[in-house]
Amino acid sequence: MRKVLGIVAEYNPFHNGHFYHMQESKKITEADSCICVISGNFTQRGEPSIVNKWAKTYMALCCGADLVIELPTIYSISSAENFASGAIKIFDSLKIVTDISFGAECNDLATLNNIANVFYSEPANYKTILNHELKRGLSYPVARENAVLMYLNDIKRYANVLSNSNNILAIEYLKALKQQKSMIQPNIVPRKNVYYNDQKIVDDFASATAIRKLMLNREYAEVRKVVPRSTYQIIGEEYKKNHIILGIKKYEKEIIYALRVMPIEEIQNLPDVNEGLEFAIKKAASETNDIEELIEKVKSKRYTQTRIQRILLYVLLGITKKDMEDSKKMVPYVRVLGFNSRGKILISEIMNQNPKLNMITSVGKYVNKKMPKNKQLTRMLDLDINATNIYTLGYGGESKANLDYTQNMIIIK
Repeated sequence: MRKVLGIVAEYNPFHNGHFYHMQESKKITEADSCICVISGNFTQRGEPSIVNKWAKTYMALCCGADLVIELPTIYSISSAENFASGAIKIFDSLKIVTDISFGAECNDLATLNNIANVFYSEPANYKTILNHELKRGLSYPVARENAVLMYLNDIKRYANVLSNSNNILAIEYLKALKQQKSMIQPNIVPRKNVYYNDQKIVDDFASATAIRKLMLNREYAEVRKVVPRSTYQIIGEEYKKNHIILGIKKYEKEIIYALRVMPIEEIQNLPDVNEGLEFAIKKAASETNDIEELIEKVKSKRYTQTRIQRILLYVLLGITKKDMEDSKKMVPYVRVLGFNSRGKILISEIMNQNPKLNMITSVGKYVNKKMPKNKQLTRMLDLDINATNIYTLGYGGESKANLDYTQNMIIIK
């Protein structure tokens, strides 16, 4: 049976660890083709991507991907749960993906799967413990970790599993596969040498977090050691155009302006805002012009920095609670960002397997189709288009709107 591998990633930027993961994934699954679903111009940490989604697509295609699909913005800046769910729904809709592979700090699939089963079925005892931990004022991730440890009652096996970002995403992928009743097979590639938030370089490997810090400090000689040559060249091209964006601070004036003029009811209507958090956000926005100071004022033991940063992106991009809830109930379109010769064949196979699939290879042609449109999908695409238009405001050089209409797919012969 022919194997087609699926990988979900942010590639912010594509580094040696990603290359290792892709090569190992192909080896363990014996796949002859690889489809990547990548986040676009904004990421799950609540930050802009350091380069735009087409540059990231080029990086992936240069290093072994055959077909690159965009994870819609609404998913790419969601919690780990919705991020993973959106990606798995896309893979499942293609009807040709046989395996997915993800990096994790834990290399025991059974351990991760046991936790995923708890999250999927939500037994009554687990929910009782979780609610008790939340009432103690703990953040949701910490309360959930405590609840799982107490419910499974095996601290030695499960301790610290939910303290690592890639483990959390891996568990959410497993849960999403169960929710979709998917036949796609999960596979783990243990992370090599460094973890998600590590700041160190070990044997030419560094986390994306460390690489972004190196770029912020203009240590490009160090960056060169830990990314493939093609990635370094693409970063260089974007740097020459002044199109590198390092951090949410690029958009602080837009975000703080929006918060100052937004009625409190609109802030309350942002995803992840509850329990009076809107008042703290509004107050902080009225007291500072500095977005980092705003985040410091609002974050707490219960509300993590990443959650606050995502909320600020919802402000910037105009995303509401309804948008987020709609995304959980629907199967997203398949927006193709780029492909190679094998990827071109994959596209034909996908359309043969699922002729009714909402595949977008040209935004202009898709928008101009004279046919009834799904309002939720239209709104989702509008958010992607708006996200690109807003993202390019962070450029130091030329900034044009409507790139989703004018930018060609990245095609490698």
